[in-house]
Order: sequence, then C-alpha cells, then structure tokens
Amino acid sequence: MTAIPTKMRAIGIPTPGGPEALVIEERPVPVPGPGEVLIKIAHAGVNRPDVLQRQGGYPPPPGASDIPGLEISGVVVALGDEARRFRVGDAVCALLSGGGYAEYAAVHASNVLPVPAGLTLAEAAGVPETFFTVWHNVFERGALKAGEVFLVHGGTSGIGTTAIQLAKVFGAKVIATAGGAEKCAACRRLGADLAIDYRSEDFVTAARSFTSKRGVDVILDMVGGDYIQKNYEIAADSGRIVQIAFLRGPKVEVDFRRLMLKRLTHTGSTLRIRTVAEKAEITRAVEDQVWPLLGDGRVKPVMFANFPLAQANKAHELMETNTHIGKIILDIA
Repeated sequence: MTAIPTKMRAIGIPTPGGPEALVIEERPVPVPGPGEVLIKIAHAGVNRPDVLQRQGGYPPPPGASDIPGLEISGVVVALGDEARRFRVGDAVCALLSGGGYAEYAAVHASNVLPVPAGLTLAEAAGVPETFFTVWHNVFERGALKAGEVFLVHGGTSGIGTTAIQLAKVFGAKVIATAGGAEKCAACRRLGADLAIDYRSEDFVTAARSFTSKRGVDVILDMVGGDYIQKNYEIAADSGRIVQIAFLRGPKVEVDFRRLMLKRLTHTGSTLRIRTVAEKAEITRAVEDQVWPLLGDGRVKPVMFANFPLAQANKAHELMETNTHIGKIILDIA
C-alpha cells in the first residue's frame, strides 16, 4: 500500500452561505481510533443535509467532523486497535456523521460494510445514507408490510428512488409524488404503481382514488409544511407517517382530530446524531435485509451526475435546482 500522507484535500465551509461557501482546504489526515478503520475515499454521496449544513442550518453533532459528507466508498488503508472485521485493501462503503468530502475518513468499523457485489465504487457511495435512512424509517419505524400501500413524497430524490425500489421488492403497492411528467415516468420505471405530478394534480384526491378511499398505510415525508395535514387526510386507519425532513418548513397549523380518529402514528428520525452503537444496529439490519438485494441487482442506487471534489459547489447547485433524478456523487480519488 502507498504510504499514508499527513495532509489531505477536503471541503470546508469557512462561512455558511450559497454553493460558493464550499472551498478546498488542507486538513490533517484522520488517525483511526479504537475500533475504527481509515478509508481512502474514492467517492462521496451528496445529500440534502450537506446543503443544509452549508447554509448554516444543520451543524455537525458534537465530536463529528465539520467537513460535510455523510456517505462514502473507498478502500481501507489502516486499522485502529480492535478493528477486526476489515483488512487493509478491502473495498468498503460507510455511513458517516461528517467528513465525506475529503480524501480520507476514519469511521467506526461497525458503521462500515463491504461494497455490495456487482456495484462500482461510485455506485456504492450512493448507498449508505439513502438505503440506511429508508430501511430504518420505512421498515423499522414505519413497519411497512407486504400488501400495504406505501407513499413517498419526492420520488426521484436519492431517498425517493431508494424507497420506491425497496417498498416494491418487499411486496408493497407504491405511490410516489414528483414534479413533472419526466420525473413521474422515472418513478414508474422504478416500480411505482402510481406516480402523481404534484404540480398539476392533487395528490390527496389521486391517492384516495387509487386506494378506493381506504387510504395509505405508510407515508415517508421529506416535505413537511402543508403536506403534514394532507398526509393525515390520506392516511388509512392505523396509518404511519414518518417524517425525515421539512423542505417546506417544520412549523405548521394542523388539525389533529384525524390523528385521533384514525389512530395514526406520526414519527420521525434523523441518522446523523445517532450514536455509533445505534447506527451499528441499523448497519447490521441493512446488511442482512438489503445487501442481498443489492448483490443480485433487485435494487440499485440510481445515479445521476458525478463531479470532482473541487466542483462540490457545482454539485450543490445542481441539487438545489431539483432537476436531478437519483444520486449526485463526488469523485474524490
């Protein structure tokens, strides 16, 4: 193996702001601690939380790197004490609390998985944040079961494209909302039984019609705002709404009577602030339940665009246009 340098290129955010706030900096290469592996990063996924961090609205949790980036792929180049599962030279992908927009990252081995069979390193970088988030929120918190109706808002986002595929392969009927005919067609190609163009259709009316007025069993919502009340309207009795973001804002006036009358559950979560041990539990579940599906091609990250590390600002500009379908990736190596 090539000697590990002491310095690396990384993206910093000296002052929060627009995409121009992302600048190349020189940072020390992390040293893996007990139970950690040092990964030479090949690719990093770009996600909405990175944009929020850049804007100053989503600071890293205590102890996490201030470098943005929550998912990576690469090669293990060093092992900390007690890091036994992986060996130097292993191709891996990992979920981070920060530090992905860089040439190296130290990650606890329990939050690292081998690159799924059949995936490139670039594709593997688009897996951890989205697949871990969907598995935990849709199947663990939302308890989606075969035969139930599932709705995801933002069906062509990285989360949305993942949620459509996983819900479908586990036997659910899938509804997705998306903006425009092209995005709705993409949702249908991924397996959605119904794709609703929220720009021209009322998704409440469309979803109620699709379910013969019975309603939706599980809703994954990244929008918030006025969608919260609408989610209550279209939820089935004993339905579950899982909140993972608030693109339209976290504060809204809601009539909670439907929550009571329908016996709804409205829950939510975020991965970044969870402990290493909590994320390790999710990692084990994903490896058991989802890795075989990635390995045999039944589900796959949807790739949209790649940018070199030095053009991280361009990647953020693209994400903020909302024109992408699937994952935006930074090429680090």
